[in-house]
Amino acid sequence: MSIDILGHIRFFHKRLISCFVVALFQIVSSADAAPGDPAVSGLQGAGGRPIDVRALTAQLYATGTPPRWLDDGQAQARLALELLANATAHGLEPRHYGTDTLADRVDRPRVSVADAAFERDLSAAMLQFLADLRVGRTDSPYRAPGTLTGFDLVEYLRSAVNDGRLAHAVDAAAPAIPLYRRVKDTLAQYRVLARLAPQWPALPAVGPAGIVPGTPYAGAELLGERLRLLGDLNAEAPIESAPIYTAALAAAVRQFQSRHGLDEDGVLGPVTVAALSVSLTQRVEQLALTLERLRWLPRAQAGRIIAVNVPTYRLWAFDPRNGPGVQALEMRVIVGKAARTQTPLFIGQMRYLEFNPYWNVPRSIEVSEIIPKLARDPAYLQQNDMELVPVGGQAMSATGASALARIRSGTARVRQRPGSRNVLGAVKFAMPNPMNIYLHSTSSQELFNRARRDLSHGCIRVERPAELAQFVLADPVTWNADRVGAAMRPGPTRTVKLAEPVPVVLFYATAITDRNGRALFAEDIYRRDPPLLEALRAK
Repeated sequence: MSIDILGHIRFFHKRLISCFVVALFQIVSSADAAPGDPAVSGLQGAGGRPIDVRALTAQLYATGTPPRWLDDGQAQARLALELLANATAHGLEPRHYGTDTLADRVDRPRVSVADAAFERDLSAAMLQFLADLRVGRTDSPYRAPGTLTGFDLVEYLRSAVNDGRLAHAVDAAAPAIPLYRRVKDTLAQYRVLARLAPQWPALPAVGPAGIVPGTPYAGAELLGERLRLLGDLNAEAPIESAPIYTAALAAAVRQFQSRHGLDEDGVLGPVTVAALSVSLTQRVEQLALTLERLRWLPRAQAGRIIAVNVPTYRLWAFDPRNGPGVQALEMRVIVGKAARTQTPLFIGQMRYLEFNPYWNVPRSIEVSEIIPKLARDPAYLQQNDMELVPVGGQAMSATGASALARIRSGTARVRQRPGSRNVLGAVKFAMPNPMNIYLHSTSSQELFNRARRDLSHGCIRVERPAELAQFVLADPVTWNADRVGAAMRPGPTRTVKLAEPVPVVLFYATAITDRNGRALFAEDIYRRDPPLLEALRAK
C-alpha cells in the first residue's frame, strides 16, 4: 500500500464521526429554523412525491423581486451551480437538478429571453434542492406525505440570494444536528476510500466452521490490506505475506465484527467474510441513505428522549439538557422479526409504566399462535399462566374446547397474568399508538447474547429495564434503584404515570457511528435499503 493511501487512511480515522448518541438526541432539541430564517407556512407537493416546485417557482416570480442570478458578472449563478454540483456531499444526485444543462447554458451568449428562462430554471432547481435538504426526496414515515412545514422556501431563497448568503442557506436547510454533518463528512471520506480502492474483490471463501488463528488462509494478505484500509488493523502494523490467519489478523477481525453486529469471536467465518466483501461503493450508498433518513425526522422540543436504531438492535436514552459530557444510557434490544412482524418506524410518546403488567395478547397472535397451540394442547392456557377475559367482563376459567370456541368467535380475549412466565417481564413502557407497539422487559434474558435479535412480534424488548425505568421516571428520590427494583418484584400490577411524556424515536439506519467514533454498519434486516436507494435514484 502506498504512502499516499496510508496518509489518507490516517486522515480518515482522525475525522470519523464522534458520537451517535448525543447527535441523534439533538434531533429533538434543534430549532425548527436557523437563526434569522423567515417565518413560514406549510406547503404540500403533488401525489406524495417530493415538494412540487413548479407552484413555488410561480410564486417566487409572482411576488416580490425574483433572484437576479446573472447580475454582478454571473457570480450568484456560478455559486448556485457549484452548490448544486456538490449535492453528492449530501448523498443527492446533481442530475436531479439539471446541473450539467444549466452549467452549459450559463456560458452561452447573453440573450434576454434565454437569460430569463435560465434564471427561472435555476431558481426552480435551487428550490428543489433546498426542499430535498429540508425534508428529504422521499416520503417520511414521520410526517404526512409531501408536506413541508415550518419552512417558507420562496422567501428563504429570495432573501438568501438578495443578502448574498446562498451557501449558508444551503447548509442551514439541511438538518441542524451534528449527526447529519458528521455522517456527511464520513460519506465524503468513504468516497475518497472508494476512489483509492475501486477494485474490491471478494475474499476467498471459508468453510462453515471458519478459520481460526494460526491456520492457513489463502486470502490472508488481501484480508490484512482490507482491514488496514478500514482502520481495524493498525496502519503501521506489518502485513504478513505468508498465507496464515495470524493472531494479529484475528484481533483486527474481532474489531471489524464488533462494528458490523457480528459475533465477536475473531473467527473468520462465512458471515464475516461476506461482510468484509461488501464494497466501499455499497458502504457509500448506506451512508447516503442515512442522510436521507435523517432528513425525514421532524424538529421537536428539547428534553429527554429515547432512540432505537432497529437494525443495530440498540437503544439510547439521553437528556440533552444535561450537557455533552453526560453519557447516554445504552443497551441492547430485541426488535420485530424480519419475516413477519417488523417493528414499525414512528415517533411515540411514552406516557406511563406498568410494573408486573398483564400481557393482553393481540388478536393477530391469538389467531396465528394461541388457537393452533390450544387446539393441540387443551391445557396450553393454564401451563402458560393465561386466562380468558370476556369482552367487557372479568377473567373467566374456561379451558379446552370451551376456551378455544370463545377465542375463535372473538367473544373473549386472552391475557397472560403477571409472573415469571409473562412475556413482558416485570415492566412495560407504554406509548399509546394504533399499532400497539411498546417497550418492555423480558423473561428471556439469554436472547440478548445473540448477534441477530429480530425475534419479537414487533414490540421492543430492552436489556436493562430497571435502568430505563429510572431514566423515564426521572425522580431519584421517589424512584431510586431500590424502589424500582421493589416495584419489579412479583406483586400486583401498578401503573405509574410519567411526569412528562418522553419521545421514543424508532429509527432505521444501516450506517452510523458510535460515541467512540467507530463507523458502524448493520445488516439490512428488513431489506429497506434497496427500495429507498431505487426511489432516490428514480426521482
